[in-house]
Amino acid sequence: MILLNKDEWEIAAWLAALAALAATAAWLVFRRRPSAEEVERARRLFLVQSGRIVDGMLLDIYDIAAEDGRTLTMLLFNYRIAGVDYECSQDITSIRSVVDTAQVRAGFPCSVRYQPGNPQNSIVVAEGWTGLREGLPQLQSFDDADTLDMSHLERKKNREQGREGATGQEGGAPWAN
Repeated sequence: MILLNKDEWEIAAWLAALAALAATAAWLVFRRRPSAEEVERARRLFLVQSGRIVDGMLLDIYDIAAEDGRTLTMLLFNYRIAGVDYECSQDITSIRSVVDTAQVRAGFPCSVRYQPGNPQNSIVVAEGWTGLREGLPQLQSFDDADTLDMSHLERKKNREQGREGATGQEGGAPWAN
């Protein structure tokens, strides 16, 4: 088909634009939309890759009934950025393999990843990262005092006794007589 007339060119251009518009509309209607779980996984991945880390505090871990009958496990935490306190919760139902809910205790410190431009977008746990601490640091306790190295105290005591013997005064210098 050879188009010789200006009107024929305009009609062909309009038909091509209409076909492109129809194809775009069909793609928008029939495309596969990501599920809520896929959107949440992408959000966690984004925060793990580009989020900043701040100290926070675990407030609670609790179960809540969802509208569809499932039981959701929620992690409640808070943190402070630039003087603003944020209190957020994270659904950790799908990543229970990363979190041992029996070990999570309210009041424990944690690390929170947040989006710098949107600080309320935050997580404590993701597939490849966790902000939960293993536990509070434990100081070593000694049952037997002999296992402690006290030699530095004995050397100090001997030095002080040596000065005392040389001056006849306790703690004085030899030239201070």
